[in-house]
Amino acid sequence: MDTCRIPENASKCSGNTMECFMVLSTQAQKISIGILCGLFGTACVFENSLVLYLIFSSPGIRKKPSYLFIGSLALADILASIIFVCSFVNFHVFNEAGFSKEVFLLQLGGVNTSFSASLSSLLLTALDRYISISRPSEYKLLMTRKRAWTALGVLWVTCATIAYLPLLGWNCCVLDSACSELFPFVDDNYLSGWICCIMVLLGCIVYAYAHVLWRARQHVAYMEKHQAQVGKQNTRMRMDVMLAKTLVMVLAVLTLCWSPVLVLIIYSIFARLSVRLRKVFAFCSTLCLLNSMVNPIIYALRSKELFSSLRRVFSHFRRQLKASEESPEAESTHKSSMIET
Repeated sequence: MDTCRIPENASKCSGNTMECFMVLSTQAQKISIGILCGLFGTACVFENSLVLYLIFSSPGIRKKPSYLFIGSLALADILASIIFVCSFVNFHVFNEAGFSKEVFLLQLGGVNTSFSASLSSLLLTALDRYISISRPSEYKLLMTRKRAWTALGVLWVTCATIAYLPLLGWNCCVLDSACSELFPFVDDNYLSGWICCIMVLLGCIVYAYAHVLWRARQHVAYMEKHQAQVGKQNTRMRMDVMLAKTLVMVLAVLTLCWSPVLVLIIYSIFARLSVRLRKVFAFCSTLCLLNSMVNPIIYALRSKELFSSLRRVFSHFRRQLKASEESPEAESTHKSSMIET
């Protein structure tokens, strides 16, 4: 692989240069990537599917805009896991390079759309909490279900449009420009613009969460000072504080999982990457799956409403299982009594 150098011009757009991006040279590396993607991807799809079921099977939960945004996050993580695992394992583990430029950019656009929608859903959730805590008396008027669905529609359309710009023509083959060292056919200028959008998005999320956390701490101090006043307002404050802390945990995990990938992408724009760093990038990419896998666990541990819904589902499942186990025994007892008679 060391002899396969990526040229700095558009001549790299020939089909053979796809092999230059297959940086996993040993069987142990391929098996490790395959295991990580399989474990993280399967767990992510299962957990986020469970979150979606808990949200939309409960009328009380699915009516709240907060959980519509969390549902959007879960859906984005499911799509990202499926598309990422299939394309990533197919490319790096099985070294499948027989597909065309359009097919590759279509897959890459799907991954970018899903991960961008995941980040954007976190931003909408942060803004929802920002309004809920800063203007609690006007929250229901400002954040309606119709506005929530409109915001989600704009979010997904915007993310898809930006993600599929390379497929629509903004790629180094069409423009005869410098290509990325990490992604085949991707123009360096497009990658720089995408990184800027992601950094702005993360900056907005951090700002919103910082304000939410500050207001949450004020609410905590207020509740400690007025412990005797137990009422609906204090209950609402406790819910806001709990959800605010949950979202801060989500953001912390997001930062830890995405930082290595973003740092290497930014570094690749300004300097050439060695084959070793590109291998590191391949392994760091699986951390994005880890982030998508951890988010539902945080919801289950931190959200009382989702946790209560989960307990109801498990209780219903246990009752059905117990009934199915007792049914044959009851039937057998009934038959034996008939024989004795």
